[in-house]
Amino acid sequence: MRSGQGTTARFSSRRTATFETRMIHSIRHLSLVTADIDVAAEDYALLLGRKADGAIEADGTRQVWFSTGNIRLALIAPTGAGALADAARARLAARGEGLWEIAFAVDDLDAAKHLCARRALEPGEQCATPISKGGARCELRTLRISRDATHGLDITIVEALRDYGPPAAIASVSALDHIVIRTPNPNRAVEIYGGRFGLDLRLDRANPAWGARQLFFRCGDLVFEVVHPLREGVGDGPDLHGGLSWRTDDIAAARARLTGAGFNLSEVRQGRKPGSQVCTVRDRNHGVPTILFGSSPR
Repeated sequence: MRSGQGTTARFSSRRTATFETRMIHSIRHLSLVTADIDVAAEDYALLLGRKADGAIEADGTRQVWFSTGNIRLALIAPTGAGALADAARARLAARGEGLWEIAFAVDDLDAAKHLCARRALEPGEQCATPISKGGARCELRTLRISRDATHGLDITIVEALRDYGPPAAIASVSALDHIVIRTPNPNRAVEIYGGRFGLDLRLDRANPAWGARQLFFRCGDLVFEVVHPLREGVGDGPDLHGGLSWRTDDIAAARARLTGAGFNLSEVRQGRKPGSQVCTVRDRNHGVPTILFGSSPR
């Protein structure tokens, strides 16, 4: 009995440690690949209503970074020689401008790597990137996940610094509301994003009127939405980026600001979520389907 109790206790301890290690707590950043970094940076400064944090040169690329209330956005363009530059050129040749990489945030990269391996996510290259902020210097540690395991998406795991931007002006983007992924196989998506990455599946619904099955996962304070077009049937092709929905505290003011800056936007309309309003950004989004998201006035 004593031996059995000890074994049970050790198993319970290991189980508790494993389940208390929440692998992903948020999305730290998204990257967008572009052929013209100067134009893209100008457009996104206007779209977000924020100045860029700054620009860096890295591995043959030029990168411009923006911070919002809950996520960072990196614009990346190939400018020289390097493995990252080659990957960016290949991505541009294959699909053109658009969303490229999702960086999920964890608190402990070593524990996350161990859990990724146990969940057959095939963790690959791990690196440490020196960064500076406010005179302090530290390292941002990242782990790349196999594209075979993610069914085509570029995903990294980042031991994250939670260093997002200050509150936005009223007519600016405050934060990301949700990211959309398109999948040919919704059950596979549940297995990957819910089972292996451990995102919290909050809602799974098929709506024939909209022609889609939608999976809503919670990731930090935003929604990771996976959409399957019903008319296409189930297939084994890759998952693809769908688009971004940016929050704003005053959607009418945000639309007026962007229209005044020369953007083409739809009229504000009622969103599918009760009590919400949306409008579509029709141009200057650099290959990223984009909507603004706000609450209906009371």
